[in-house]
Amino acid sequence: MSASSAYQPKPAWMITALLTWLAMINFLDKIVLGMVAVPLMADMHLSPAQFGLVAGSFFWLFSTSTVIVGFLSNRIETRWILLAMGASWSILQLPQAFTDSVFALLVCRVLLGAAEGPSFPTSVHALFKWFPDHKRSVPVAVINQGAVIGMVLAGVGIPLITLRWGWRANFFVLAAIGCVWCALWLCFGREGLLGARPGGAQAQADPAEQVPERLPYRRILTDTSVLCIFLLGFVAYWLLGQTITWLPTYLEKGLGFGGVVAGRWFALVIAFAAPVTVGLSALSQSMVKHGATTREARVQLSCATMIGGALLFVALATIELTPVQKVLCYAIAGALPMLCLTLAPAILAEIVPFAQRGSIIAINTAISSLGAAVGPAVAGRIIQSRANAGSHAYELGILVTAALLIVAALVALRWLHPARSLRTLNREAAPLAA
Repeated sequence: MSASSAYQPKPAWMITALLTWLAMINFLDKIVLGMVAVPLMADMHLSPAQFGLVAGSFFWLFSTSTVIVGFLSNRIETRWILLAMGASWSILQLPQAFTDSVFALLVCRVLLGAAEGPSFPTSVHALFKWFPDHKRSVPVAVINQGAVIGMVLAGVGIPLITLRWGWRANFFVLAAIGCVWCALWLCFGREGLLGARPGGAQAQADPAEQVPERLPYRRILTDTSVLCIFLLGFVAYWLLGQTITWLPTYLEKGLGFGGVVAGRWFALVIAFAAPVTVGLSALSQSMVKHGATTREARVQLSCATMIGGALLFVALATIELTPVQKVLCYAIAGALPMLCLTLAPAILAEIVPFAQRGSIIAINTAISSLGAAVGPAVAGRIIQSRANAGSHAYELGILVTAALLIVAALVALRWLHPARSLRTLNREAAPLAA
């Protein structure tokens, strides 16, 4: 079956919609702890450092489970893997609603992180079975908007739920939402055929056809382009971890907004990312369509947006601005670097064999997500060490993030060359095929 005959727009976009909903649930689960940080810390008597540790613990097994499930996704249909993940998320919400100890909360977050870790790479791997290479940027961007929708809903809804029923009620709501998704996925979730022939062989039209059916993982994982993608993802996840963990508290304690107002500002910051990411992804896809190289349309565009976001973060932390101006600056600065999370899977799919695509995208997510494990803890240490500095304590953490964004972008501009890596893999794989 050819790639063109396998591409079916209507079911492809239905799967995209369901995976976008799954991403929404994923990020609601991530963000809920940050959104209830103030009442939770008061209820459990947590210091900023302790809360940062608990928040970061979500990502302790995130990477391990992501890699394991990534390898499984090469052999097991992604629709069943995704169903198992969605069901486990709903179940794991309930212990968080009832726990009264810091240790128990930490264990719950670790287990939930392990269950949610493989979500993005498995969703992308499933999506790539429905869309050919030149049509992948926008659908992946749409899936990523599930995260935006989730965080917007969190910003608007969680403070209201907390105000009316207490912070624990949020976890019951999340469990119910997850159960509804599982029911719909059982009814409509299907496995795509694009990129595979009967028996699992690779379709001729898939870009990865230029690479042998399989390559040594050691060679793939030491390729300079692949390493650069890992670095870009690590820094983007560092920023993401900082945003979902500390931005609500920064708005409330650093900039002086009330709890409900801070939640609405948080929603605005997150919502701004949606048109930015989708628009830039459409631009990238259009550039490829009109003859630009993928280095120009994916690599250079990602690096430019990352540097632009970093410079805006520097301005936020060093220039005298009103609280509202700082929120708007954060909205733009936080949105731009997220483009690399949308384009990275497409770049990897250009380089690696189809039979190893699921595992490599999973390894990328696993390594990248370590940034979200480290970032909140580092920020918590900085905030605690400068407890009397007000907003400046949070902004010092923002400056650290800005520096990392610039370094990662410059490294990628120098060494991330998808076409060159593809040629190198072809050349080095030739003796293996002989």
